[in-house]
Amino acid sequence: MRVILVHANRVSYRPADKGYEDADPSPESGELENLVMAFVHVEKEDEERAGKVVTSLIKNIKWLCGKIGTRRVLLHSFAHLSKSKASPEFSREVLSKARERLENVGYEVYETPFGYFLDITISMPGHSLGRIYKEF
Repeated sequence: MRVILVHANRVSYRPADKGYEDADPSPESGELENLVMAFVHVEKEDEERAGKVVTSLIKNIKWLCGKIGTRRVLLHSFAHLSKSKASPEFSREVLSKARERLENVGYEVYETPFGYFLDITISMPGHSLGRIYKEF
């Protein structure tokens, strides 16, 4: 798994083009403030270690949320960080499990529409934890 974590003052997104035939049937736009946005790339190799990568994803998100003082998270499937790609079904499952586990411990979690290219506007503060890249 590869992840870019971004501390955002504000994020707005709008579905632009459908990129996957089984994409979310009713994609919605959204706008959030003071959050961690996770650009999540699930790799083929992750299918053999699903529990471990979900746990690592959650741990890293919670760590950054704690550092910047928020409990709001936006998960975004972002299959552009590696040549290795998990199946769309597995990627959806990973995001769903991460969302459920974060919500179970009090986080406010959102997901961008799965299977769409989005118009995204992000306002990010310039500090040392503003943008983090992780591989696990």
